[in-house]
Formats: sequence, structure tokens, C-alpha cells
Amino acid sequence: MKLPYYHYQARDTNLTITITYVYIFICSAFQTDFWNPETITQVKPEMRVDFRVEADKSADVESLLEQSGVEYEILIDNLKMVLDAQFDSNVRATGHNYEKYNNWETIAAWTADIAAQNANLVSRTQIGTTFQGRPIYLLKVGKSGSNKKAIFMDCGFHAREWISPAFCQWFVKEAVSTYGSDTLMTRLLNNLDFYILPVLNIDGYVYTWTSYRMWRKTRSTNSGSSCIGTDPNRNFNAGWCSVGASKKPCDDTYCGSAPESEKETKALADFIRKNLSTIKAYLTIHSYSQMLLFPYSYTYSAPENYAELVKLASLYGTKYTFGSGASTIYLAAGGSDDWAYDQGIKYSFTFELRDTGRYGFALPESQIKPTSEETLKADKYIANYILSYAL
Repeated sequence: MKLPYYHYQARDTNLTITITYVYIFICSAFQTDFWNPETITQVKPEMRVDFRVEADKSADVESLLEQSGVEYEILIDNLKMVLDAQFDSNVRATGHNYEKYNNWETIAAWTADIAAQNANLVSRTQIGTTFQGRPIYLLKVGKSGSNKKAIFMDCGFHAREWISPAFCQWFVKEAVSTYGSDTLMTRLLNNLDFYILPVLNIDGYVYTWTSYRMWRKTRSTNSGSSCIGTDPNRNFNAGWCSVGASKKPCDDTYCGSAPESEKETKALADFIRKNLSTIKAYLTIHSYSQMLLFPYSYTYSAPENYAELVKLASLYGTKYTFGSGASTIYLAAGGSDDWAYDQGIKYSFTFELRDTGRYGFALPESQIKPTSEETLKADKYIANYILSYAL
């Protein structure tokens, strides 16, 4: 089945307004899945826009774009083929593999195995259950010690962002395998604890493996609606549902019935609240667009330590774009990074991993290693800064 995926870039403000109206028409006339940004209301001047439409509507959409003077490029003209090619080999070895995408059952078993095999560095706890009753596992990585600062890192907020959980697994692997040989990693693990949540939105992640690869939200039911799920990254009490989020349960950016209405976000928030005295940094891993973002996203106001966050985001030599969420991409309320910052965690970052759109959410497995290696460097740099400077 042919499923085109388009790129557009507005040249000026007037064209942006025109494009917005075009998008509104496309959304109302065709089944449209926005990839970047997440909704038409987030379109800004000079922004590239990625979205997907069904194959039988592609000719009509292209005609409309051409009539409106919108430049576009088809990056994926057969999404099913590209998604199939995500798995670099059709031969899937049994068991866990750090350079492959692993399903939830494999990841859950891995969390038990990595803790059992590295008891001196890793422990596993359950911090809650998902809407569908799956256990939410958290790994604590670090050498036992007292009065240690901690860094909390989560992956798998949005179900279709498979590279995110892959990185969390990679991070744990690198931590345990290089402890004692890598000077910096050894120093970090001796003096810091890392709380690693490999997959937050487990129900959604399972759904992307079993039913619909492009699913984004949780899988909770919504009262009064047949539409399923809430966007977990619009479900935190940080300007909740004020901007960049939808109050409509059918939308991908639905904010939920109330802050922390989702069992998954509530479990994460409860854990962080209980450990605020030690958690000095919050890192949440998403994809895609190759950005390193920090608060705020629900307001254009700058955080108190803005200059420090800019310095920290830029110093380690990333190729990623960096800046506050609202000014760098768009306004979006209810995000976990803003919430963590408002809880007093002054080093709060959102990573948007590879790529910039060629594959989008269909990043092939061959990209897991290079993506994880560059992100690991950034995480180690930030962690070393926290160890040295965070109060």
C-alpha cells in the first residue's frame, strides 16, 4: 500500500498563513497523520512540516498543494515497505539485541536479566502498572552509596518512537559493560544513581507491534468517547491543556481528563515527587528531529537558569538544534520536562533523537548504534556537569 509522507517549508509569513488554511482543508477532507509538528496549529514561519496521507488520496493532496503554490517533497512513497525495512534483517534472533528493536516482552525480560547479572550495579523495581495492567519497571543503575545525587531518564513516552526505548537499553548496557574501564562512566556510577525507565507508554508500545505501527498515545479509554488514549506528554500539571494540546479525545495531542489522569504519568510523577531530594536532572528521550530542548514549552517565559541551560546544551559539541521548547519548536503544555523543572529539577532536558525527517518514526535498525552513541556522549557530559555543579 502506497502511503506518501510529505515535507513542506514555508518561505514567509503570508505563505505560512496560506499553508495553514491548506492544512485545515487537507485535515478536513483527507485522513491526515501529522508527524512534525504534531498539529496544524503549531505551524510557524520557516517551518518544515511532515505529514502522511493514505495512498488513494495522495493525488488529490498533491494537486491541492501545487494549486496553492506549496513546495513539497515525497520522502516516503511506500511507508509499509519502509517500515518492513526497519528490521535490517528478516532473520530475527531469539532474545534481546541492543542493535535491534525489541518488543515489550523481550524488554521486560531484559530488565530482569540485566539486574540479575549485574547485581552490584543494577536493581529493578516496579513503580506502577499501565492502564492494561502491565508492570512499569524502573532500573536503578549505580554503585551503592549514601547521599548520592540522581538523574532520572525515561524513554518511550510516544509509542511509535521506537528509537527512544532502544537508547535507554543501550545506555544501561554501556553503563554496566564499561564500568571499571571507562574513567568517566566509572566516576559517574560511583557518585551518581541513574533511574532508567525503559518504556513509559508500554500499552501503546505493544500496540505498535501488534496492531498499528503509527500509534502515539496511551491505550486508556475515555469517558463519553469511543476514541482511545491520551498523549502522556500533554498530561502533566505544567500549564496543563492551555496551549499546544487538545481537549478532544480523538486527537493525538489529547491532554486527558485531568493532569496525571493516566496511570503511567501518575506513576512517573509519584516516583519523582518521592525522590525530589536526590534527583538533580531529568532527561526524557523522544524522536524525531535531532534537538535538545529545555523549559519552557508551555510559555515563552525563560527559566531561571536559562543561560546555564544554553551553555550546558551547547558545550558538548552536539549537531542537534538546542533551545527552549516554545521558541525552538512550538508551544506545548503539559510536558514532563516542564513539570520536572517546576518541581525544582533545574536540569531538565528533552532529547529528540534522529533523524530530521528522511525516515522519521521509521528509523532503520542500522541507525540504533550511531544514534545511541552520540546521545550517550551528551548524557555523560550532562551527568558529569550535574556531579560537579548541581546543588
